[in-house]
Amino acid sequence: MSHFDEASAAVQAALDAGARYADCRVMLRRTESMTARDGDVEELGSDESAGLGVRALVGSSWGFFAVPDLSDAAARAAGRRAAEIARASATVPGPPVDLVPSNAVEASWASECEIDPLGVSLSAKGDLIVGATAAAKEAGADLAEGVYQIWDTRKWFVSSEGHRIDQHVRECGAGVTASAFGDGEIQRRSWPSFRGQYGTSGWELVDSLDLIGNAPRMAEEARALLSAPLCPTGETTLVLGGEQLALQIHESVGHAIELDRILGWEAAFAGTSWLDLRKLGSLRYGSELMNITIDPTIPGALGSFGFDDEGTPAAKRDAVRDGVWVGVLAGRDSAAVAGLDYAGSVRSDGWARLPMVRMTNVGLEPGPHSLDEIIAATDDGVFMDINRSWSIDDRRLNFQFGCEIGYEIKNGKLGRMVRNPTYTGIGPRFWQSMDMLSSESVAWGTPNCGKGQPGQVGHTGHPAGPARFTDVRVGVRG
Repeated sequence: MSHFDEASAAVQAALDAGARYADCRVMLRRTESMTARDGDVEELGSDESAGLGVRALVGSSWGFFAVPDLSDAAARAAGRRAAEIARASATVPGPPVDLVPSNAVEASWASECEIDPLGVSLSAKGDLIVGATAAAKEAGADLAEGVYQIWDTRKWFVSSEGHRIDQHVRECGAGVTASAFGDGEIQRRSWPSFRGQYGTSGWELVDSLDLIGNAPRMAEEARALLSAPLCPTGETTLVLGGEQLALQIHESVGHAIELDRILGWEAAFAGTSWLDLRKLGSLRYGSELMNITIDPTIPGALGSFGFDDEGTPAAKRDAVRDGVWVGVLAGRDSAAVAGLDYAGSVRSDGWARLPMVRMTNVGLEPGPHSLDEIIAATDDGVFMDINRSWSIDDRRLNFQFGCEIGYEIKNGKLGRMVRNPTYTGIGPRFWQSMDMLSSESVAWGTPNCGKGQPGQVGHTGHPAGPARFTDVRVGVRG
């Protein structure tokens, strides 16, 4: 079933009402999720939604209107209403708004999917996460929790420039967590990462995680952490596992290079950015090992797509090259304001939300080392992995992170386990201290990136492997 006709009707109605540009997204989404606790199903949810959202540009002002009705009359009314809102906004003039060019295409795209997640029986999916929590309980966890989530999204995009694009995006993921209760504290271990691992993929991704096989080890490690010594305090060499480094990228790079934050358009939710556009192409962000790419073309990664929500085709580009800041996440309007010639990073979390600049797959290119080589080259330090807590200021500059587990590194070998490991730093100073980087990269998925008012939840990917940083302050408490 195609919904190009409804989208086209909405766009034409916006043009007839005076818009100089208009686009429309029709979206149908099905979701399913299940949580389990201590060997029993805790909650099962499923949802279906359908609607269309229209953007209209009048002068230098946008208007947006959305309806949960795909009739021709509703589509045309939505287009007219979007143009009316834009015209009302234009009575308060702002700076000129243009759009960087986007070649009009007629195209269809679907994500790779071997096993349809919604086609797997509920009993099989339930057996998996219930079985994982039961295995963790049997191994000594005081609390065991499991979750899976599925999103199946179909989009039809039409613009007044001639775009006609349909996409089918299937995403899913799962995880298990084991907690142990001690005297006044709780220790937690998660597999394969905090909240689980997610991708633009079929159920084959979940099958590959081996939740049941890894759950007992999570329980054993959580209980061992209760009696482990506290993470040492002071400045030392820090080795981060890939999952924690993925969150480090997300918070201290991904959000910082969002062009709407840099321009001050996005400030009320989670702040702006410390970056200055005048230094694009010259600012040293990190060491020469730091090569960050923006790449929505990675098969299976959670931030992948064929076209963004402005019809710009997915394309790989550099954000940081050899440690120098060279690129941003941009939309067609923000890129034009900034004098850039590319966009491609605009998405919304549903038909009822205005598309905005969002992370796609923002990650580190692999380095020349292995984790074993990094550990062997470290005389004294701490290894940390799997995020437990995060805090960063509203300029995406000063941060403090806590991890679930840590190990001392002594004379090139992993030593005793340490609990409550934390580290703190300042973005560019921290990234400039990276002196070893692993080739063992995973595209970690983050399905809960919050941004915007009204709030939107974005799906992002972050390729990352273990890395070493020198002279980092660890063991910060209180």
